Amino acid sequence: MKKFRTRLTLLFVVLIGCSVLAAAVFVAFMLERSHMNALQDGMKREIQIIIATAEGSIQQFERRNSDYFTERAVYLKESADSRVTFISADGVVLGDSDLDPKQMDNHLSREEIRQAQQSGVGYSERRSESTGQNMLYVAMSVRSGADIVGFIRLSMGLEVIESTISNLWWGLIGGLLVVFVIAGLISFRVAHQLTRPIERITRVARQISNLNYKSRVYLRNRDEIGQLGQAINTMADSLQLQMHRILENESRLSSVLDNMVSGVVMIDAEGRIVLVNRSAEEILGYSSKDFIGKRFDSANQPYELVQMIKECIERNERIRDEILFYFPEERILEVNLVPMQGVEDDWLGLVIVLHDITAFRRLERVRSEFVANVSHELKTPVAAVKGFAETLLAGAMNDADTAKSFLQIIYDESERLNRLIGDILELSKIESKRAQLQFSPVHLHSFVGKTLDMMRPAADPKQIGLEMKVDEDIYMEADEDRLRQIMINLLSNGINYTPDGGKVKVSVETVEADAEDEAEKIRIVISDTGIGIPKKDLPRIFERFYRVDKARSRSSGGTGLGLSIVKHLVELHKGTIRVESELGLGSKFVLELPVIQQ
Repeated sequence: MKKFRTRLTLLFVVLIGCSVLAAAVFVAFMLERSHMNALQDGMKREIQIIIATAEGSIQQFERRNSDYFTERAVYLKESADSRVTFISADGVVLGDSDLDPKQMDNHLSREEIRQAQQSGVGYSERRSESTGQNMLYVAMSVRSGADIVGFIRLSMGLEVIESTISNLWWGLIGGLLVVFVIAGLISFRVAHQLTRPIERITRVARQISNLNYKSRVYLRNRDEIGQLGQAINTMADSLQLQMHRILENESRLSSVLDNMVSGVVMIDAEGRIVLVNRSAEEILGYSSKDFIGKRFDSANQPYELVQMIKECIERNERIRDEILFYFPEERILEVNLVPMQGVEDDWLGLVIVLHDITAFRRLERVRSEFVANVSHELKTPVAAVKGFAETLLAGAMNDADTAKSFLQIIYDESERLNRLIGDILELSKIESKRAQLQFSPVHLHSFVGKTLDMMRPAADPKQIGLEMKVDEDIYMEADEDRLRQIMINLLSNGINYTPDGGKVKVSVETVEADAEDEAEKIRIVISDTGIGIPKKDLPRIFERFYRVDKARSRSSGGTGLGLSIVKHLVELHKGTIRVESELGLGSKFVLELPVIQQ
């Protein structure tokens, strides 16, 4: 902007200076011309006076009286203050006030003489060969009737005129310099006044280009520059609003992409990866820094995925398929490739959406296994009931002892079948969130005591000791019936899988809140001295129908659903359950439940 101000100032100075200079030159030339014209007119009038007052001058011209004209020229010089020359009609100098006429050349070829010969009066400015000075010559013809008998010429040196003109020029130059200085100051002031609002507008425009949309132009001008500043402010308001909307949309889109369960990868028209969300990082096992900017075929991805991308690019069609990934862990992924096209159907790239369907496939497998296990579990008691009933119908009912034994087996199997169906319905109810819990304060000391009393008839025949370690002042919020169901299932397992003379113990303690978990918890530990669980079976004991020892489980009357029901009931109480066991040394089930349900 300073350069523009300088150029504008120089422009004003040059315009003013040229205008003043042109005016000064015009005035100087006019003054010089006017002065010369006045001088010529004065000399012309003097010649006319000389002609009018010189008696007998015509006769003297005709006689060519050189002495007369010389004397007359010297006399007239004193009054005319000019050099006086008398010239005959043929150009011979008859008399001169300054030089000897005999030594002077013929003057018929002089400019002023030729003009006087033609029009009566002649003017000329030139350097005199005889005096060596710039001279002004005015000549007038002397006539006798219609004939020219001679010429009278006055000449004057131009030193005075040149000095006057020189002084005029110096005055003009000095005045011009002063005008230039004043014009420069005024021009700088005017340029500053003109460029200052433009500088403000430029400064604000530069700040807007640097993404500072809060910057504004403050001008009081109502002219075009003020309107320009107002337009800049309006544009900044619009840009700020649009940028705010863009940032909001970008933030929402970024939040949606980062919190999507599905992985999203975007590839541009040149095959470079330009977007990878957080879920895609977790699924692919690499950070987005390892992908962004790289081509899809050089980003260390599975061969199947790379081939699908190439196929989508070649066909320009949507592709969906399932791929088995082995890194960072074995998973099944549903891959959707969607090409992106512009307004004119030009290729913009493609979007890859990754869904981890490992859990769904595992769930389908579990459901399939559940159906198979249910069918198997139902088939066994039904087959037993049917077989013993057919035996009775075939004649075994006639033997009272055999009939009674078979009927007892049929009764036991039907009871087992009833328990199995009941557990299946109970598990289905719990898993579908249809089991409504009624929370109330539970005094754990009395609660555990009553539960152990309920289990003593099952423990006494095997001489299994039931112990408890619970403080008197421990309370918690829970559904008492469901909590008792959890305890009974775990105690029943402990009694069933503990040899005669063993021990089952229940201990309850309070777990204080820590930095990571602000809620206070109750820890319930049910331990036994039973046969234990192999380590390979520990991760699966809470699955439905999973049994460590299938033969013994059936003989104990278990349905294989007890621990699965326990796990779901604990989760409904917003708690956790884990198991610790060593083969031959017993098992320990650890429950952690919140003191207060929220």
